[in-house]
Amino acid sequence: MWKRAFCLLLVPLLLLPWLTAGTLAAELEIAAPSAVLMEAATGTVLYEKNAHEQLAPASVTKIMTLLLVMEALENGRITWDDTVIASEAAAGKGGSQVYLEVGEEMSMDEMLKSVVVSSANDCATALAEHIAGSEAAFVTMMNQRAQELGMNDTHFVNCTGLDDEPDAAEHLTSAYDIAVMSRELLKHDDIRRYTTIWMDTVRNGEFGLANTNKLVRFYQGTTGLKTGYTSAAGHCLSASAQRDGVEYIAVVLHCSSSGDRFQSAKQLLDYGFANYTLARPDPAVEVPQVLVVLGIQTAITPVASRDDPILIEKSRQNAISTRVEVDPEVRAPVEAGQRLGTMTLLAEGETLAEIPLVAPEPVERRTWWDLTCELLRAACFCGEDR
Repeated sequence: MWKRAFCLLLVPLLLLPWLTAGTLAAELEIAAPSAVLMEAATGTVLYEKNAHEQLAPASVTKIMTLLLVMEALENGRITWDDTVIASEAAAGKGGSQVYLEVGEEMSMDEMLKSVVVSSANDCATALAEHIAGSEAAFVTMMNQRAQELGMNDTHFVNCTGLDDEPDAAEHLTSAYDIAVMSRELLKHDDIRRYTTIWMDTVRNGEFGLANTNKLVRFYQGTTGLKTGYTSAAGHCLSASAQRDGVEYIAVVLHCSSSGDRFQSAKQLLDYGFANYTLARPDPAVEVPQVLVVLGIQTAITPVASRDDPILIEKSRQNAISTRVEVDPEVRAPVEAGQRLGTMTLLAEGETLAEIPLVAPEPVERRTWWDLTCELLRAACFCGEDR
């Protein structure tokens, strides 16, 4: 079927799902032995270094713990009004903590705040037990969710990242997998109320919290996310930041010092902001109508099947053109979502993406009775003219 083409220049969008770190990464020299830079909206990896090496994540583990908490809040398994009670197991956790006492009650809000800001192991365990009944049952949920997200490098044995248990050597993940679960967590806007806190308190102001992620205070646009440290895991970080509508996730693992992890993450984030930008399809792009043969309406205007954000290299953002092709006609009935054309995005003649143009609504076929009535009305009208 012949199609009509309409070229509209300088549309600021481009889709690059095929981008790989090997072809796009700058010559970054970072101290972190394992790292990933991911754009949050599209999941595009812009830089990687030993990204799938299985390493101990320390408290960065809690990103999955927090993800399951946010999903449980969303699906109604727990509520924001819940009071969480500390068990003996939760109160007995070591490492970073707010020193819960057995039987102590704390609100959902303060439990989450303590985990996110101060990496409280006791509160993470209490939340896990609140959701699943036991930490072991919660860990099963963690591993199941990891598999659903395609985190093939990951195996959790606890909800905290502590490595003082006999099976701690089996608690492993990768920089790439951490970026994947970080991206999923950031889809829950409520978590950002906590991940952007620098200092706060719980227990009616009696216990102070200070964020272990120093980027929250010192890096523009930081949105989170989680630090981690044990002697075996080294200094770890999943850092996220957003500027001008673009958000990046920088994961660094097994750093030799806290300074190295923050500097490495900062370098990755700087690289992302300097070299890429994000755009959506221009709503002003004109799409021609498609004639509907034998339809109850004579024409329909196709729409883009998606408006996903588009990741573009800044150096190419002014060289983008868009070609719109639609079918000149379609025979009724037309189904909602039926493909009627294509929007092709190009840069210097190179096809970057193809977005289907589809029917926004169904168009029913005219019946024989409809056609007969139209013929009769036409005949009457012609008779009046004479």
